[in-house]
Amino acid sequence: MTRSTTLRAALAAFAFITLALLSALPASATDPINQTTFGGVAIDGYDPVAYFTDGKPVEGDKAYSYEWMGATWRFASQEHKDLFAADPEKYAPQYGGYCAYAVSQGKTAGIDPDAWKIVDGKLYLNYNKKIQKTWESDQASYIKAANKNWPEIVGH
Repeated sequence: MTRSTTLRAALAAFAFITLALLSALPASATDPINQTTFGGVAIDGYDPVAYFTDGKPVEGDKAYSYEWMGATWRFASQEHKDLFAADPEKYAPQYGGYCAYAVSQGKTAGIDPDAWKIVDGKLYLNYNKKIQKTWESDQASYIKAANKNWPEIVGH
C-alpha cells in the first residue's frame, strides 16, 4: 500500500466510525430542561416554587438542591424543595424552562427569570420583558402553538 492509499483508508475508517457514533445519538439535541452550560442547573438557579408562593423570582440556594429530569433545581428554602419534590410537575415551568414564546415559534431560547407569568396554574418563562409583552398579546394562541411544538423540539 502506498502512503496516500493508507491515508485514504484511515480517513474512510474515521468517517465510518464517526457516522456510526453519531447515528447512536438521539435525534433531538434539545435537553428537555433548560440548564446552565456548566453545572446543569435548571432555570438559571432560580427557585420555581417561589413564583407560586412568593409571587416573584427568587434565587435558589445551592444548599437546597434537588435532582429531577437530569437537572439540578435550586430552592430558597427546605420547604420549597420539599414542595417541589412532592409534585415537580406542579411547579416546574412549562417547556422545560425555555422561553415560552420561542417554543411557540418552534425554537428554544434562554430566559430572564423576571419575565414570567402563571397561567391556569402553570409557570411560563420568557426570554425578556419585551418578548413577554409579545407573548402576552395573544398568550392563548402562543401557548397552543408551543404545546404543539414542544414534543417535536425535544424529540418525543
